[in-house]
Amino acid sequence: MEPPEIIIRNATTADIPAILEIYNEVILNTTAVYSEKPHTLEMRLNWFNERIAANFPVIVAIQQDTIVGFGSYGHFRIWPCYRFTAEHSVYVHQDHRGKGISKILLTQLIALAKTAGLHALIAGVDSNNEVSVKLHLKFGFTQVAHFKEVGFKFGNWLDLLFFELLL
Repeated sequence: MEPPEIIIRNATTADIPAILEIYNEVILNTTAVYSEKPHTLEMRLNWFNERIAANFPVIVAIQQDTIVGFGSYGHFRIWPCYRFTAEHSVYVHQDHRGKGISKILLTQLIALAKTAGLHALIAGVDSNNEVSVKLHLKFGFTQVAHFKEVGFKFGNWLDLLFFELLL
């Protein structure tokens, strides 16, 4: 039997609670986000509104009327000469990982970045996140930096990798 179709669409404010649930699970249980405290609904709403106001996309993956993942990109650095470079992120609900949803979201983000006239996409990936490393390499990203022990979470020092895709 075929798995139910994944639909990608622009997020709305009504999606923020589901986005928050996914993001907070990632914060609490993984090193994909170098943060230790869950975000509030207000924090995620502010994040969403800032992205939209800056003309950055926030997209969601929907399967059977349920948000199963989301992705976005935003400023890599705030100075004007970085305006053609963005840093992206993709997060998938814990019950739906390993089903190709991150590939679908990343494909759409790359297409949106090209349409927006961006020149480069950057990904910050924890060095132990083998799934994300493989995903980015599969999409043609190149590892351009390895920052050793720049994060500390769950009692461990964390290495951060930067990947770059020239569009």
